[in-house]
Amino acid sequence: MDKTTLAAYDQAAPAFADDWSSQPAPDDMYQLLARHFKPGPTADVGCGAGRDVAWLAANGFDARGYDASEGLLREARARHPQLRFDVARLPELAGMVPGAFENVLCETVVMHLDPDTIGAATRRLLEILRPGGALYLSWRVTGGESERDKHGRLYSAFDASRVTRELGAGDAVLHDREEVSASSGKRIHRLVVRKADA
Repeated sequence: MDKTTLAAYDQAAPAFADDWSSQPAPDDMYQLLARHFKPGPTADVGCGAGRDVAWLAANGFDARGYDASEGLLREARARHPQLRFDVARLPELAGMVPGAFENVLCETVVMHLDPDTIGAATRRLLEILRPGGALYLSWRVTGGESERDKHGRLYSAFDASRVTRELGAGDAVLHDREEVSASSGKRIHRLVVRKADA
């Protein structure tokens, strides 16, 4: 995780959490999750303040949130005390067991990584999935050069092939599209993959 980005989230976690909670619900993403996720253990990697973990839990998934930011995790635990949240940082996701999850959600997180680590992050997200499980992976699309916003958060510019070339021969792409998020109003790339059966 980019250290400056992580520091920005830690220092202003309540403000970021309030901003995200005031946005419209990401119903377009939720429709994809409802269509492609199966019942079972579900990880939200980069869960922020826990909004999507709460949706997953309310819709019958055994959901757990993971984030690199201690500040955002404090917000998540305060806002959703009945749910589970733990520290995990991409690309390593230290301590997360291979094949532990039926579903993995990683919504607009990987663009905060150095482009050279995005392949490793994708491989690790696939590794923690069970055979036949589904990965939803999205990122904010940045044209031209990588940039930082007013908070110092990194938005890496990279080609989607940095992600898709990490897919296995038997992995099935269920959704692969650039679209405008109904929640943030930003252009994002959404990818849903069904991991190959063992």
